[in-house]
Amino acid sequence: MPEGHTVHRIARQLDADLVGRALRVSSPQGRFAAGAARLDGQVLERSSAVGKHLFLEFAGGDVLRVHLGLYGAWDFYGRPSPIVAGEAAWGSLGAPRLRRAVRMGEDERESPADEGGLVAGVPHHDAFPPEPVGQVRVRLATDETVADLRGPSACEVLDPEAAAAVVARLGPDPATESDLAAAGAEMVRRLRARGVAVGQLLMDQSVVAGIGNIYRAELLFRARLDPWTPGKQVPPAVALALWQDWARLLPDGIATGVMLTREDLTPDERRAALTDKALRHWVYGRAGEPCYVCGTPITVEDMASRKLYRCPTCQQRP
Repeated sequence: MPEGHTVHRIARQLDADLVGRALRVSSPQGRFAAGAARLDGQVLERSSAVGKHLFLEFAGGDVLRVHLGLYGAWDFYGRPSPIVAGEAAWGSLGAPRLRRAVRMGEDERESPADEGGLVAGVPHHDAFPPEPVGQVRVRLATDETVADLRGPSACEVLDPEAAAAVVARLGPDPATESDLAAAGAEMVRRLRARGVAVGQLLMDQSVVAGIGNIYRAELLFRARLDPWTPGKQVPPAVALALWQDWARLLPDGIATGVMLTREDLTPDERRAALTDKALRHWVYGRAGEPCYVCGTPITVEDMASRKLYRCPTCQQRP
């Protein structure tokens, strides 16, 4: 599932190319026809993300909420703007490109997609706008840019009050908080209020927003904390350190589009890791391989129906 950094990148891409413009909104698939008709012709005033939720606010007061879930993704065509200085624009953001390519009937070629599913380069089409490919739930279009959404788990038009209620149910997100210290204290309070395993709590979007399976495993390893430790038993200083580490990792993920969590890499190794995901993580996806710190084989277990990677030697209960 795309994690918080990917959704923030999508929000910034839409902000760069669609905000301030009257949009042609359609539902080529037909499943969002009523919502598209309601939004069609309105000016998009704001694009933002909180955790894994994207919010598009229109001049008429409507808010389009999108949650990508496991399979959702956006494709951009035309002339999308780079959202990081000196970087090429991205053509696809969301679920892994190869998985979608198979479903869409495209060539099953390798791509430089990372765990968040970002793919460099904008698809080339002789005609603009291109014909929709696959099951496009929503198309947002201007004369220069087309953004196609397919496969989301949630796509709905809300009023501002309902959108605010969605945000109110979420835990803090470092990318949206103006007071990181106060937000961190709230995250610590929510995490330590429950006896559920901390590895499960970090995936609970009402505790902290935006963390998925990869960041969860990596944050816990970086804290040297056993994922099975009950939240109530996590010392306040350790819980706060988890928040502060998340607040450091998230901006880097937003800037690069990559969940690169190893701080032991040289500059050359870091550059290599940006294109080779095998180099990026301490424990995630490394089951059976030796821990980079102690040499113990990394284990993979099931926690709430999701794979949990950890080092049984380095990660201990307090």
